[in-house]
Amino acid sequence: MDICRLHRGTAPLLVSLPHDGSALPEGLAGRLTDSARRVPDTDWHVSRLYDFARELGASVLVPYYSRYVVDLNRPPDDTSLYPGQNTTGLCPVTQFSGEPVYRPGREPDAAEIAARVERYWRPYHATLQAELGRLRAEHGRVVLWEGHSIRGRLPYLFEGELPDLNLGTAGGASCSPALQRRLEQVLAAQGRYSHVVNGRFKGGYITRHYGRPDAGVEAVQLELAQRTYMDEDSFRYLPERACHLQAVLRQLLEATLSL
Repeated sequence: MDICRLHRGTAPLLVSLPHDGSALPEGLAGRLTDSARRVPDTDWHVSRLYDFARELGASVLVPYYSRYVVDLNRPPDDTSLYPGQNTTGLCPVTQFSGEPVYRPGREPDAAEIAARVERYWRPYHATLQAELGRLRAEHGRVVLWEGHSIRGRLPYLFEGELPDLNLGTAGGASCSPALQRRLEQVLAAQGRYSHVVNGRFKGGYITRHYGRPDAGVEAVQLELAQRTYMDEDSFRYLPERACHLQAVLRQLLEATLSL
């Protein structure tokens, strides 16, 4: 089963978009609530938004299936990434709105969750790890860029309105100080978007697990407020908004290649 697509680039940069997928395997949709069947918690259109990354020589990894099947950015043992805060798990049973994903009694059991990890989670991570290894071997270093997006207001997950651009480096542990400083300079130099570094979203499992700057792998997560490039209610992509955002995203990715 094909669970993801990989574009192999030539630059020391891998863009991973683990929540871009929206497909549901046969039989699953009928178990979901009416609202969940819309897969509203998808990182809508991020592969389109980052399409320019190929022009920079980046590798790009995109899954086909929804995070409701299995969340590729959670640890396989489902340990909470944000203890004490509301979040969603490896095979989510709660939407970002706080509503249920499944109809009563239709949630996956432990055996089904384990099967999903084997079928969807492990192949994605095997592909990710292999591509990181290839690029690091070729260049001596590689940057893993985790591209994400989310609704700007989600009271179940955070208070108030999320900044436009949310850069996460696991509190500085997943990349070098020089790279974080360069990215912060790019964010500070633009005036269109609000931003924060290591705020509510410090980096998920992929950023934290693979970011090993001492071993030549630096990882950065960027969580975008979806209002910056799309309509959050209809999920419609807005090219006029997106083009402004893409200019900043390009500067950020170019900064990862300039060190």
